[in-house]
Amino acid sequence: MATARRRFLGRMVPLVGFAAALAITWASGAADISEAHRAGLSLVGLGVLLAVVFAAVHHADVIAHRTGEPYGTLVLTVAVTVIEVALILSIMLAGKGQPGLARETVYAVIMVVCNGVVGLCLIVGGLRYGEQGFRLPGTNAYLIVLMPLATLTLILPSYTTSAPGAYYSNAQLGFVSATTLALYAVFLYVQTVRHRDYFLSDLGDGDEDHAVVPGTRQVWESVVLLVIGLVAVVLLAKGVAGSMEAMILKVGAPTEAIGLLVALLVLLPETLAALRAARRNELQKSLNLALGSSLATIGLTIPAVSLLAIVLKQPLELGMDRHDTALLALTFGVSLVTFVGGRTNILPGFVHLVLFAVFVFMLFVP
Repeated sequence: MATARRRFLGRMVPLVGFAAALAITWASGAADISEAHRAGLSLVGLGVLLAVVFAAVHHADVIAHRTGEPYGTLVLTVAVTVIEVALILSIMLAGKGQPGLARETVYAVIMVVCNGVVGLCLIVGGLRYGEQGFRLPGTNAYLIVLMPLATLTLILPSYTTSAPGAYYSNAQLGFVSATTLALYAVFLYVQTVRHRDYFLSDLGDGDEDHAVVPGTRQVWESVVLLVIGLVAVVLLAKGVAGSMEAMILKVGAPTEAIGLLVALLVLLPETLAALRAARRNELQKSLNLALGSSLATIGLTIPAVSLLAIVLKQPLELGMDRHDTALLALTFGVSLVTFVGGRTNILPGFVHLVLFAVFVFMLFVP
């Protein structure tokens, strides 16, 4: 009964979300709509957007189970990237514009994943099992790619001289985008083909989810619903972008909080899946979901946003300030120590959560 209910909701949410997106877009464009009604529509749109994001990730996961690797990983990654790019660009282009939103979102994703999600998974698993093991080569592969990607996209722009401020020139932006794509492509090859065993759960033999492979009809249904869901996300993002920015500013929060909100919205489905895996003593799967999200954010989102920023002639501020750079370096240093031995417990989990709390606090009290 529960499975049938989930399938029914999985079918209905993208369709209802698409219809709601069209209705909200049409209503928001009306000239005679009041500000109160516009705010109400944006609030409804935000709720529908969250539901459609969950549904889109679910259908991408169904396709991933059937196609297997490496295509399964690519389906999930592309789906999440489309959602993230739609939100970032919609907010960048709304209102006064946010040239630093891509930077704030990528930085927030790294902090949420490497400190918030990883910390919670280590605590949840540690409290239940004492210690948990993971495959050290797989975790090292994530970190060895994540650290240079973060440096190239978030730190180096503040130290170049071809463009003033924390910006890359168009030539630099194109080169760094190609570099990040190349690094991410090689990582995907290592993860899904060359050294796939580095990333398998210690409790599994390659079928980490122990789930029944979906049939052909269900897969094609998920393909259609995934496309509908992603189109709905793009439409809804355009409708709620300006209101999200206005809501953040109205409560007195800094503009950097928009990036954190986008990161939390995009990462919520994968965060819940990572916590469920940690409770099942599958820490490796939790790390795959968490660290894989941060890699995909930089490896795909930054090149996509960079290309669109160049085409649309929109400024794209990427370089971080000194205190964010220090916190990012501390996060990577602690991560290296956390994952050095192949086993972990609740202590590093609490350390990572403290770093996440520092990140959120410094966001509001810089």
